[in-house]
Amino acid sequence: MKHITDIFFDLDHTLWDFDANSILAFDKIFKKQHPTIDTKSFVAIYAPINQACWKLYQVDKMTHQELRYERLKQSFDAMNYAISDEEIDNISEDYIEFLPDNNQLFDGAIEVLEYLQPKYNLHIITNGFAEVQGRKLKNSGIGNYFKTITNSEMAGVKKPHKNIFEFALSLAETDKQNSIMIGDCIDADVRGAIDFGMQAILFDEKGINTVEGITTITHLLELKKHL
Repeated sequence: MKHITDIFFDLDHTLWDFDANSILAFDKIFKKQHPTIDTKSFVAIYAPINQACWKLYQVDKMTHQELRYERLKQSFDAMNYAISDEEIDNISEDYIEFLPDNNQLFDGAIEVLEYLQPKYNLHIITNGFAEVQGRKLKNSGIGNYFKTITNSEMAGVKKPHKNIFEFALSLAETDKQNSIMIGDCIDADVRGAIDFGMQAILFDEKGINTVEGITTITHLLELKKHL
């Protein structure tokens, strides 16, 4: 990876362990409100549904509010768990409130940021909701590593739209030839960046996605080999 001066990271599922922190948030909610639900079993169902809903949200086929409702409604339906819309709305609000209070990062996140920060300008590009992403960065202790934070609400579009990358580069005062995107989503992070003209690295912790021509890592510390 030559001539790179600026590195843009996705946040959720790339640095910040969304699934692990979801378990902690839902566990707090269910212990008080729905004690018969096994949290880990619920999150195992919720995680892929949430990802599917986010893919629809990224291409404007689902609204912000629909995303928050549908990912829970579909999960409870898959469990055959009877619950009212009012209860789902309450859980959705509590989940957004509690989720950023947790701070589990992927293994190697702090070490690789410490390694990269003296050599590059580090940034975040996220489709996550602005109201919670800042709290995630602060509570997990990694906010100070990044010079700029771009979210989809600021840019007016979501990854993989080219305008969010354009917005982020402008905010960072850099150009695409000297920049690289690192994220977990092939379409939003990697192909979005590549189609825009940036280099990209796919973070695939589970090692289930092999895409020809795309540099892939399964552990964040592997970035030391490329950067």
